[in-house]
Amino acid sequence: MDLNLTADRCRDCWKWSTTSPVAESLHSWNQPTPQGRNSNSQSIAATRQDRSCRIVTKNRLGGMTDLFCSTPYGQDSTPCIMKLSIVIPVLNESECLRELHSQIAEIAVQQSLSIELIFVDDGSTDHSWDTILRLRKADPRVRGIRFRRNFGKTAALAAGLNAATGDLLMTMDADLQDDPVEIPQFLHKLTEGYDLVNGWKRHRLDPWHKVYPSKIFNWMVGRLTHLHLNDHNCGFKLFRVEVAREMRLYGELHRFIPVLAFHRGFRVTEIDIHHRPRQHGKSKYGIRRFSRGFLDLLTVAFLMSYGQRPHHLLGWIGLVGFGFGFAGLSYLAILWLMMNVMGILPPTPIGSRPLLAYSLAATLLGAQAISLGLLAELIVFYTGRDTANYSISEKTPV
Repeated sequence: MDLNLTADRCRDCWKWSTTSPVAESLHSWNQPTPQGRNSNSQSIAATRQDRSCRIVTKNRLGGMTDLFCSTPYGQDSTPCIMKLSIVIPVLNESECLRELHSQIAEIAVQQSLSIELIFVDDGSTDHSWDTILRLRKADPRVRGIRFRRNFGKTAALAAGLNAATGDLLMTMDADLQDDPVEIPQFLHKLTEGYDLVNGWKRHRLDPWHKVYPSKIFNWMVGRLTHLHLNDHNCGFKLFRVEVAREMRLYGELHRFIPVLAFHRGFRVTEIDIHHRPRQHGKSKYGIRRFSRGFLDLLTVAFLMSYGQRPHHLLGWIGLVGFGFGFAGLSYLAILWLMMNVMGILPPTPIGSRPLLAYSLAATLLGAQAISLGLLAELIVFYTGRDTANYSISEKTPV
C-alpha cells in the first residue's frame, strides 16, 4: 500500500482530498494544490463532517479505489488510510485465539493496515475471555466484549459491529478455518466498486453432512432472494460501514448479511478463499441449524418482498380464500332456490354437501387473512416511522 499521497480536489464537494501519486484520477478534472501541483507537494486531506468525501481512483493493479478522508480541512494531513475493524465471535475457542491474533497481526504489518480486532465472547465456558484479556494487554488494537451467557452468533456479530470504529468491517470465525492471508484479496476486491465481498469456500474441508445440505441451502437462497452466491453461510466477509448501518441483525440472520445488503441496493460479490481444516475444538453447529436456516430464509424472503407492505401478501391470500368461499356459497344458494323456490330440481338437503363446509372455511380464512394484513399495515405504519425504506448512495453538494 503506497502511503505517499498528494492532493486533488473532489468535484462533488469541492474539498481537498488525497490520491496516490501512482493512481490515475477518474474525475473529469482536478484543481491544483495551493502550493502548486508537483511531486513534493504536501498532502491536504478533506473534512469528512457529516458525509464522506470520495475520490475514485484507479490503482496500479487496475482496481477501483474509494478513498475516505477524515483529517479536518486546513490542517496538515496524514496519509488517508481506511481503518479495518475485524469482528470475531468466540465460543470456547481459547486454543485458537492467540494463533489467530498472531496471523492477523502479521498480515496487518505486511500490508500496512490500520486495524482493530473485536473479540466477542458469546458465553464461553473455557478460558477464552482470559485469553482475550491477555491479548488486549499485549496489543492495544484488541478489544473484547463478553456476554453474560450464550446469545448466539448473530447477537455476537451485532454487538461487535455496533462497537466497531472502522470504515471497513470484516467478520470471520475464531476456529482458524478462515485464513487471514485472504484479507488483502478481500480488500482488493472491494476496491473494484463493491460494497460487500463474501467468501466462497470452494474446497470446503468439512464433513459431508455439512457440505451437501449447505449446497442445497445456497441454491434455495439464490432462488428465493435472487442473489446467487455459492456460499451464503460463509462467515468470512468484508463490507463497508454503510452496509452495517442499514442492517438490523436479530435471531439467526447473520447468514443472510449478503442478502440483506443486496436488498438495500448494495453491490455484493464473492471471492474464492482458502478453507483450512479445524485444528482445535469441535463444531458448534448441529443438524438443527438446517431447519432454523430454512425458517429464517422464509423470514428474509418475506421481509424482502413484503416487509413494507405486508397487506399485499396477506390481503391477496385473503381475497383468494374469500373468493372461493363466496363462489361456493353462491352456488349452494342458487341450488337451494332452484330446489325449494322454483321447483326445477328435486329438493335435497344443502347441509349434507361437503361444499358447504369448504366454502365456509374458505370465507373465514379469507376474512382472517385480510384482517391480519390490515393489522400488519398498522404495525408497520406506527413502528416504522424512524426506519427508512430506502438507501441513499450519495447526494449532490448543498
